[in-house]
Amino acid sequence: MSQMLPRPGPEPIDFLQPRSWREALEAKAATPEALPIAGGTDVMVDLNFDRTRPPAILDLGRVRELEGFDRDGGYLRLGARITYTQVIERLGEVLPGLAIASRTVGSPQIRNRGTIGGNLGSASPAGDAHPPLLAASAEVEVASVRGSRRLPIAEFFAGPKRSALEPDELVAAVHVPAAGGPQQFAKVGPRNAMVIAVCSLALSLEPERRRVGTGIGSAGPTPLVAAGAERFLEGVLESEGLWESRGILGEPAMDRFAQLVATAARPIDDVRGSAAYRRHALRVLARRALGWAWDRYRRG
Repeated sequence: MSQMLPRPGPEPIDFLQPRSWREALEAKAATPEALPIAGGTDVMVDLNFDRTRPPAILDLGRVRELEGFDRDGGYLRLGARITYTQVIERLGEVLPGLAIASRTVGSPQIRNRGTIGGNLGSASPAGDAHPPLLAASAEVEVASVRGSRRLPIAEFFAGPKRSALEPDELVAAVHVPAAGGPQQFAKVGPRNAMVIAVCSLALSLEPERRRVGTGIGSAGPTPLVAAGAERFLEGVLESEGLWESRGILGEPAMDRFAQLVATAARPIDDVRGSAAYRRHALRVLARRALGWAWDRYRRG
């Protein structure tokens, strides 16, 4: 189904409304330049401020196949249209990091409309869902009429607001391992909500896999992982037997972890904060997030 939206200038916007996933993929294949829209919390802002003028909009709001979530082995498969509110209300126990991040997104109205798939599709370095998905080693499922594929989320982000999606591909879902231990998320901004993060950090502790996961937001051209910090903390927890003993994690180790997180960032100076401030804030966030997560692990 196609409609025409009026706009200033000589050319109207073609408005495509598929009713199924197959129709959506066929529409994207026929019109690769079509801009997908789900909740519209990012796209409509850009349209209203004339930051983008696509020749066509692909409305995914009627595609039921993109809704909800289900179990896929040890993973949860989240449909691209799952909203922040649904993550908060239904997945807080199994994906606590993503649920915490979802609570910081906008207002209740934005959380009711905004989707995880839309956040991924925008590929913004400041996307709140990105750090917890990175920390959990999620995989992004993308599809076209040619078939589907799954990408490690660290390979999905190609640059500022650029992703690895081919012109005819759409985000179908994200596959996230169920949490195997404590997860945390924190961000810095002028206020607690309805604000783009100056920087953000997610942390995941996975005792059974002896793994530490991190995700850094709004402090680089893409969302980042602090691989050096992960390896350092994994080494400390293993060499000191802390996974088994749940003992006290020393202050030097916590400080070193925080420093390595800050070192992994690649921030710039902009209107929301300086590069130096972002690195300092990430040290604070990393230190706090590790303290919260380790305390929770010690308490079982």
